[in-house]
Amino acid sequence: MATADRVHVGTVDDLHASASRAVGLEDFGDGGDRHREALGVLLESLHSDAGLTPAGSKYWRSVLKGALVARLLSEAGFAAGAVQTEVEIARPVVVTGLPRTGTTALHRLLGADPANQGLELWLADVPQPRPPRETWEDDPTYRGIRDMYAGFMAENPDYGGVHYMSADDLEECWQLLRQSLTSVSYECLARLDGYSSWLADVDWVPAYRRHRRNLQMIGANDPDRRWVLKNPSHLFSLDAVLEVYPDAVVVQTHRDPRKSMASMCSLAHRTAADWSTRFTPEYIGASQLDLWARGVETFDAARARHEADPASRATFLDVTHRELLDDPAGCVERVYSATGVVLSDDVRAAVEAENSRSLSGDRAPTHRYTLADYGLSEEVIAERFAGYRGLEG
Repeated sequence: MATADRVHVGTVDDLHASASRAVGLEDFGDGGDRHREALGVLLESLHSDAGLTPAGSKYWRSVLKGALVARLLSEAGFAAGAVQTEVEIARPVVVTGLPRTGTTALHRLLGADPANQGLELWLADVPQPRPPRETWEDDPTYRGIRDMYAGFMAENPDYGGVHYMSADDLEECWQLLRQSLTSVSYECLARLDGYSSWLADVDWVPAYRRHRRNLQMIGANDPDRRWVLKNPSHLFSLDAVLEVYPDAVVVQTHRDPRKSMASMCSLAHRTAADWSTRFTPEYIGASQLDLWARGVETFDAARARHEADPASRATFLDVTHRELLDDPAGCVERVYSATGVVLSDDVRAAVEAENSRSLSGDRAPTHRYTLADYGLSEEVIAERFAGYRGLEG
């Protein structure tokens, strides 16, 4: 199937077989998350809706095969007893919000505290109990993934100012949800009408239960460190998040969507422009506006229910993009207060150092875009987000 002009990503069976050959494993598990059904729907949508180019087909085949490889590795770890199910994931911090509102920045600031742990990008690709940090450079798997991301950033020097990636950076935990082929993140990279309709009615709880088992395995060597997680697409699945992590501290970031939506559209376009004939700037603008406005509406309704429930153990906190720019350590201190932890002077210094690092060198923000590039206007966005608390933030 690997012809130069192939525009067919593959079949469910073909991708499973390819993933098995890659790592010599065959047990994909079940877990009740119906990953084969999800993969079938996603493939049908890619073939029918996306208008993939050969480059797009190659990309999506790699992404889906990678998700199945990660699933195989997780299953192998589960079978080997690497999951410490008796270790409670207590009071995890879950950062969510519209894309481009500071979720990544806040997540990585929280990760500057060695008492916290997050999901490193390379361990999302090859799930396993996290080895001691000082051994990573001796691990050929880590080095391979490190060099892959470093190569991508070198070949795309402008991308670092949009969203810098490296193997040891903390990343979105949708990378664990992808093992269940259940994520709105796919809709940010292609036109997927059929998959989007299917996803709107899916039960997210099994995917989050698998998410939790992966965290228990990856953090097996660090049971006393608090998990800090980040994923804008948690906006669509708050009920499932709190079904699995009932005492979570949920931090919602806010930024005026007239700014964040233009940035989101630009990121999607920069990432996926060559992969499809249908993922046009106009389509990106209309689809991302609808997607993320629905996400905010879904989250706000679920949040209101949980905040009104006297039995709820969840805590909610709001952080604006302006607050994050003006006082990053103060924002972290507010999150810590919600968890019942005092921000020490040493951790404050580490947070401030991480903030400086994120604003310098290859990581320095250099993102340019306009709403008009995507057929949007401030008036249209303000109308679609009417009532959103971050509209003026």
